[in-house]
Amino acid sequence: MIIAHKEETALIHDTLVSGIRDFFEKNSFRQAILGLSGGIDSAVVAALAVEALGRENVWGILMPSRFSSEHSVKDAEALAKNLNCRHDIIPIERTFAALLETLEPLFQNRPFDVTEENMQARIRAVILMALSNKFHHILLNASNKSELSVGYSTLYGDSCGALCVIGDLYKRQVVDLAHYINRNGEVIPQNIILKPPSAELRPDQKDSDTLPEYAVLDAVLQYHLDNRYGVQEIVELGYDEDVVVTILYMVANSEYKRKQMPPVLKI
Repeated sequence: MIIAHKEETALIHDTLVSGIRDFFEKNSFRQAILGLSGGIDSAVVAALAVEALGRENVWGILMPSRFSSEHSVKDAEALAKNLNCRHDIIPIERTFAALLETLEPLFQNRPFDVTEENMQARIRAVILMALSNKFHHILLNASNKSELSVGYSTLYGDSCGALCVIGDLYKRQVVDLAHYINRNGEVIPQNIILKPPSAELRPDQKDSDTLPEYAVLDAVLQYHLDNRYGVQEIVELGYDEDVVVTILYMVANSEYKRKQMPPVLKI
């Protein structure tokens, strides 16, 4: 049986809403917390959580850094307003600066690199887990399958959480789901859907600085993970060999991260 694309997205939506609700009921929790970055992944997870648990049970935390763009904060605030759920802003600059000062004698003036990027993600995780503990909320993880497959996440940072809601969805499926959530009116602001994805952990950062474009990444991952194709089989479909080799290497090299992820809702 062939399911139409729109019908498939609707089924995915309903499955994830049901999965969130079931997870909370079975674990005797009522309330969820998550970081709102102004990006599409956290926006989709927030919208699903509100539908599953009710707006009064979802708490979004915005944690801008020195690298966060103004539009990302505004987009996250607009999302929270559309969802009518609680949100708070906790800037991480002072914490980040204090940590940099603490480590300065050991870093010995080495240049800014992924270390400082990861420090920001881990500061955010500490804040979210502190609020989770203090107020008995479950922390929702917003990593998608494309990122998880190639290790594009910070261990003990954005990989934290009790439940990974969209970890079985490729990036293109997350985008489709965002459009579906907006089927009866704007819930997720259009700018969140349309803007180039970015972790915003260094100046002018884009996901495409580190990863192939998601259209290529998702296709190669799907052939490899879902169809069990190897390098040569994927190259014969018309994909650049260097790109394919790089993607499959990243998949193999990040298994240790995937082993430490929270449980993923399977679709």
